[in-house]
Amino acid sequence: MEHQTVKHELNQGVLILGLNRPERMNAVNEEMYSDLTQLLHHYRDDEKVRTVVLTGSVRVKDGVKKQAFCAGADLKKHSTGERSQAQKRRYIEQAHEATKLLYRYPKPIIAAVNGPARGAGVEMAVACDFLVMSDEATIAFPETGLGTFVGGGVTHHLPLNIGLMKAKELIYTGKVLDAEAAVNLGLALTSYPMEIFMEQVLELACNIASKAPISIAMAKKHLQKAFMLDLETALQLETDAILACMETEDWQEGVTAFAEQRKPEYRGR
Repeated sequence: MEHQTVKHELNQGVLILGLNRPERMNAVNEEMYSDLTQLLHHYRDDEKVRTVVLTGSVRVKDGVKKQAFCAGADLKKHSTGERSQAQKRRYIEQAHEATKLLYRYPKPIIAAVNGPARGAGVEMAVACDFLVMSDEATIAFPETGLGTFVGGGVTHHLPLNIGLMKAKELIYTGKVLDAEAAVNLGLALTSYPMEIFMEQVLELACNIASKAPISIAMAKKHLQKAFMLDLETALQLETDAILACMETEDWQEGVTAFAEQRKPEYRGR
């Protein structure tokens, strides 16, 4: 499967999706959104895929390497004025389709922010289950300084992650956060030096991939409803989920492996 703007690699249950427009610092365009959604749909029901990592790439210019997660929307193309009103709407809908798919994907997704992330790049990252940064990465929402507005569900996700007042600060001011500030704010899970960054991200991804896939899928589905449910409804949904898990082969494998003091081998069934 050939996709020019998003690379993909599957190893040990972890699907790595790498944004691949390094010459534009991975600025998103229609093709990138299309490639990303196609790949996510393609691997959605693949039993070999347990966890997904979304990351950027490295730009090499004049022999110098520069990390890039995603510079946001490709403003060079936006500025040409070539898009009709219908094309502009379709572009926004493509972006929302991609971020909604990331958020609702049945498998956990880790945003491995290896370098600068701006606008649309952060929109994709905050839609993922975890956001992990390299120490040299930065994050910002520059939209209000460009006369536009955030998208991708940011007005929903960001206040839930960091609180309404802090979300307003980031969106109103376009403030740039380094990795330490993002972690302290609760926007990023953690950060690592670049030399061990992907190693640590893959360690987290493999840890999650080793767990029972049906249990993980249910955990993601129900945790994302946490702020919309009252306690009684949450308890009822948990009861249903536990009973459903107890009907799976993985549940039997889990309790048998525990009794036999060995590592379980889950199959997602």
